[in-house]
Amino acid sequence: MMLTLTSCNSNALKGEKAIKINYIEQEEVPGVFYEIFVGGFSDSNEDGTGDLKGIINRIDYLNDGDPLNGKSLGVEGIWLMPIMQAGSYHKYDVIDYYSIDLNYGTMEDFEQLISVCDTNGIDIIIDLVLNHTSEYNRWFLDLKKAIKEGDIDNKYMDWYCITTDSSKGWHNLAIDPNGVQYYYEGNFSPSMPELNMENQEVLDEIENIVKFWLDKGVKGFRLDAVKYVYLGNDTKNIEFWKWFASICKKYDDDVFLVGENWSNTTSIYEYYEALDCFDFDMSGSGGDVALTVNGIFNLNDYVRNICRYKENVEKSNPDAVLKPFISNHDMDRSAGYLSVKEHRMHMAANLYMLTSGNPFIYYGEEIGMYGSRATSSTDANRRLAMLWGDEDTVQDPPGTTFPAERQINGTVKQQVKQSNSLYTYYKKLIALRKANPEIALGDYVPLKFEGYNLFGGFLVEYESITKGVFHNLSDEPITIDLSEYTDISFKEISGFIGQGKARLNGNTLALDGLTSVILK
Repeated sequence: MMLTLTSCNSNALKGEKAIKINYIEQEEVPGVFYEIFVGGFSDSNEDGTGDLKGIINRIDYLNDGDPLNGKSLGVEGIWLMPIMQAGSYHKYDVIDYYSIDLNYGTMEDFEQLISVCDTNGIDIIIDLVLNHTSEYNRWFLDLKKAIKEGDIDNKYMDWYCITTDSSKGWHNLAIDPNGVQYYYEGNFSPSMPELNMENQEVLDEIENIVKFWLDKGVKGFRLDAVKYVYLGNDTKNIEFWKWFASICKKYDDDVFLVGENWSNTTSIYEYYEALDCFDFDMSGSGGDVALTVNGIFNLNDYVRNICRYKENVEKSNPDAVLKPFISNHDMDRSAGYLSVKEHRMHMAANLYMLTSGNPFIYYGEEIGMYGSRATSSTDANRRLAMLWGDEDTVQDPPGTTFPAERQINGTVKQQVKQSNSLYTYYKKLIALRKANPEIALGDYVPLKFEGYNLFGGFLVEYESITKGVFHNLSDEPITIDLSEYTDISFKEISGFIGQGKARLNGNTLALDGLTSVILK
């Protein structure tokens, strides 16, 4: 595996040969985020469940405060899956929005995590689940009690989506003293009743929740299931999220918001009017990245798609920041469909990280962890315990059936010592991206390489700088005269990463197989 970055300034990634980084100091450059299922990450108190102190103990693994020294992964943001008191292991059913789940620690632990992350240059965003609560949330319990007692003036009678119309097919709630059966909406589960966003008191409570967590120091929120606030009504959903974004910006004008909209691109474009969304077309075994790396899609089509996607998103919202990723907690882990041994995982990382916006890594992705539902129909198999390979006592979540012997790519302890490991590759790729901030910020121009299926690339223009990003997904080297495809004259190699090298002679590029290059 090779990584070379050329330019002046900084001997970043100390200890690595042939690496120099010209780091352009820009606070507004979108960085790489790292998604963590807290319960599966690191266990500080030996009870088998990951916790906030476990993350604190591992913070230098993620970013030790000098992300270009080569001693940490170098991420600049963390997305914490739900941390509030909840009834399930995954915690998407919130009991108390102003608390830390007892299994994860205390509010003091969270405040310490925020402080440590601030010191190390890491932004924290937290999962905020607003569509529904737990059936054990005090609001819902008070609603149920009010119905049973005939207390129709109780304020919680209007906090949830309820009805006496049995034809809706909703879940049984309670029977009032007159024998009238009430039902409630629960789109994901009977244990997760839907809030009534038409009630101003509910909206006021949401504002209080937002202010509480922003005051604690979080930089923003990952917003769950943004299409389900008003089921089947995108127009009302978008208006709600516009309101939500405006509320957040009352307290932090630079608040980081990203929505989960597991939809086609047309729908995602519309939601970008309100907030940034994850780029789901990139992700999963049937996503653009996997299909391209595995040779099913033409690389030139992939380039065209990401450029068109970026252009259309920016038509919807010129200030949008893309959120590329290849897997998350609701998907089978990417190592299962992107071979680490054949370096498909490495090239997939190149394709999605060397693009615009904030890439999101799912914890364990950087070491090639496996995990899939298979025939078990349990998402717990996708949220397995991080493979540290040391004395960490974190265990798989309840309901896991994934065989441990299928984890064949090694642990963190093994991979940090190996110069050719996937972990080391990710670390270097993040450094390469950070050394070329134009990729995250600039305008894209796709290039069309007729007759090539596994070679392709694009121009990125930012202020007065133009760079070219090119990938060779084949196993064989390629030599190509770039002057036949662009009027831009490249002067030097900004960096390359992969299983080989890159050479530039005039405008003729020689690029080894399974390697990507950035030209200036």
